[in-house]
Amino acid sequence: MVWTQVVEARPFAAQRVVCFPHAGGSPYFFRGWAKGLDAYEVHSVCYPGRAERFSEECADRLVPMAREIAAALSAPGDDRPVAFFGHSMGAIVAYEVVRAMEEAGSGVAHLFASGARAPHLMTGDPVAAAAWDEASIGRTLIELGGTEPELLENRAFVELVMPYIGADFRMLAAYEGRHRPPLNCPITAIVGEGDPRVTTAQSAAWRESTRGPFRALTVPGEHFYLGDRPPFGLIEDALRQRRS
Repeated sequence: MVWTQVVEARPFAAQRVVCFPHAGGSPYFFRGWAKGLDAYEVHSVCYPGRAERFSEECADRLVPMAREIAAALSAPGDDRPVAFFGHSMGAIVAYEVVRAMEEAGSGVAHLFASGARAPHLMTGDPVAAAAWDEASIGRTLIELGGTEPELLENRAFVELVMPYIGADFRMLAAYEGRHRPPLNCPITAIVGEGDPRVTTAQSAAWRESTRGPFRALTVPGEHFYLGDRPPFGLIEDALRQRRS
């Protein structure tokens, strides 16, 4: 089972950056990031049920999925340092992957948590998870931006894409973060100043998720700020500071 795709192979890059897509996202969301992060080898995670894994069943539990990703990323073969960038649901998945890796005795150089509430603020509500139907998903997609309302009237889009978007929304709604021992890796939390779903305080609460260095950043834009303004400079600055 292949969990990640290499955006552009760079075997001589000193470090890798692994990107975790949002709910309903695919590895294609990060296909332009290799040009913006030209000193790194960029990888993107592919969740089941989309892109090249379209024929597979969607995951319904976030933590077991994250542990599978951790096992794949920890497999022998590439010992270069790795940083994780996760957006929205992807930030929570990346956090759980780091947790699994640290429990196994390894870890990552940095975690970038973008457009997401801190894990301990996620309460895990089965009733809310079950309530994500097609109509509520459509309303939320429009609210978050990045989805044209006309797409929701396209039956091909609804039949092909909405099932895995809905599966991701329900999986995230059922996730319970709880207060657990903090990670060791540095964390940078990033949120758009106009994000309708994540406040600056909820993003800054990632401070409790690490005993390492922490930074909370607010950038122009809404939930999908990174569509128009990918935070390449922020990523490079943080990784450069760690090396110096």
